[in-house]
Amino acid sequence: MTTTTPPTLALTGRVSAAADDAHDKLSSPWASLTAVVIAVLWTVPTLGLFISSFRPEDDVKGSGWWTFFSNPAVTLDNYESVLTGSDTDLATFFLNSIVITIPSVLIPITLASMAAYAFAWMKFPGRNVLFVAVFAMQIVPIQVTMIPLLSIYVSPPFGLPSLAGSEAPGGGFYTIWLSHTIFALPLAIYLLHNFMREIPGELVESARVDGAGHVQIFVRIMLPLMTPAIAAFGIFQFLWVWNDLLVALVFGGGNLDVSPLTVRLAELSGTRGADWHLLSAGAFVSLVVPLVVFLSLQRFFLRGLLAGSVKG
Repeated sequence: MTTTTPPTLALTGRVSAAADDAHDKLSSPWASLTAVVIAVLWTVPTLGLFISSFRPEDDVKGSGWWTFFSNPAVTLDNYESVLTGSDTDLATFFLNSIVITIPSVLIPITLASMAAYAFAWMKFPGRNVLFVAVFAMQIVPIQVTMIPLLSIYVSPPFGLPSLAGSEAPGGGFYTIWLSHTIFALPLAIYLLHNFMREIPGELVESARVDGAGHVQIFVRIMLPLMTPAIAAFGIFQFLWVWNDLLVALVFGGGNLDVSPLTVRLAELSGTRGADWHLLSAGAFVSLVVPLVVFLSLQRFFLRGLLAGSVKG
């Protein structure tokens, strides 16, 4: 009597084998030494920024951050001025960044996961041509699309209501959410589609035999298996949106009420070019959230990157 391996276990085994193979190749002494050197070079500027953010204003302007070790002096005045100062008030812009980033990550993931399922497991006329067209949209520079897209927001065709207002150069949060979603969808659909195609077809067929429809297959089978790929793309999208300046500045219309932290930091850099103590504190405030998100989801990161490397 012969036994067959369940499709989910087979998929897990192939992914684990690919991860083990990658680990073996990257665990040589030279690879470890190279990784340490890169990590040190990457961390030193961040360490300098962190130390400068706690140094008094006179020390920051008078000497380099490395002199902190010979003459340590620590103050919280920089963070207090940045977060609660009347002329900086980064706390409000920090909240704006959160309001912009979370929907700009969740909306494209939701739409892309459903589109990826349709391209991978639903048959309809022109599926391959449409998928190639979606993939080709990745090569279109964002800068080329900004003026046409902003024109549509202000004066949409077919008599539709304006998103941004007839006289406003930009709108509220919704125009920024929509823009980030548009720019993220091609890559998101491509990555999630490639991962979804690696799921064994026997698993889907067995669910159909049991009477499951597309909605049940997508929700109960695909989404749990797609967690590594979704998390990997979510990290990329979160970092892109959180650190974005151009999209928020253009489609927010320069309105400070909907501007993220990056817009305010750019203004501080321009109007307060000598106030390095405030810039360092503000930059580190902006750095904390992406760092926490990456460290929290890093266990999914490698699994998501290896998702499309396993061929059945």
